[in-house]
Amino acid sequence: MAVSNGNATFLLLLSACCLTTLACDPNGAKFGYIGSIGPDHWGSLSPNFTRCAKGTNQSPIDIATNEAVYNPNMEPLHRNYTTANATLVDNIYNVALRFEDGAGSVNVDGKQYKLKQMHWHSPSEHTINGQRFPVELHMVHASEDGNITVVAMLYRFGRPDPFLWQIQDKLAALYAEGCNAERGAPVPAGVVSIWSLRRHAYMYYRYVGSFTTPPCTENVVWNVLAQVREMTLDQAAALTAPLEEAYRHNNRPTQPMNGRTVQLYHRFWKKNKESP
Repeated sequence: MAVSNGNATFLLLLSACCLTTLACDPNGAKFGYIGSIGPDHWGSLSPNFTRCAKGTNQSPIDIATNEAVYNPNMEPLHRNYTTANATLVDNIYNVALRFEDGAGSVNVDGKQYKLKQMHWHSPSEHTINGQRFPVELHMVHASEDGNITVVAMLYRFGRPDPFLWQIQDKLAALYAEGCNAERGAPVPAGVVSIWSLRRHAYMYYRYVGSFTTPPCTENVVWNVLAQVREMTLDQAAALTAPLEEAYRHNNRPTQPMNGRTVQLYHRFWKKNKESP
């Protein structure tokens, strides 16, 4: 894909500013994506991170579509998202949108999980039949009893993503904050509509895994949408611009399945099977 003059200028600006703070846990253990603090070493960096090395239900994974098991009892992803006030945050290891008030919810197996935040990884963490995509969005939800479910969306380069259009100016402001301070201060994003993220959920994969960053907590219910979405190269660059260079490629390698099963929901499966 050709790089526009605007994108070339943006990338030059991106390389001119670099944060130096490393991601860390409350005890000060630093983690990253390369070298001695990269994913292969996470489990030994802190007692809080041991699950990253010893866990048996870790994420992300490679989803082999021919091994996914259709589950007729799985329900559609009933996502009741709305508009909500959001704050754009540079977490050092990713850029995230946090929601202070109600931003909507998703129902999984009859339980309601409220949307708390969303963040992006580049390139994607999950792969489909070994294929990795340029960007992956994680929408993190929590139930009242503390359980977590994540709705993940994969992106290829193509048409502009309408959701990101809403915050493109705020992403530029977050980038500017990072250039003017040791760490970028949170940027109010105003009222954000999450409506467009409800599309394309007629087919998805579900499995039980973990957080993909330390402390790699397990028992996270993952829902990976099968429909690959699109965003522009400029939009992808804006999502990584506020990050230190070492965190602009912030994907954890895929983890062993260890006997886990990936379940498949497909709205039209029965209809297809019943057709002559």
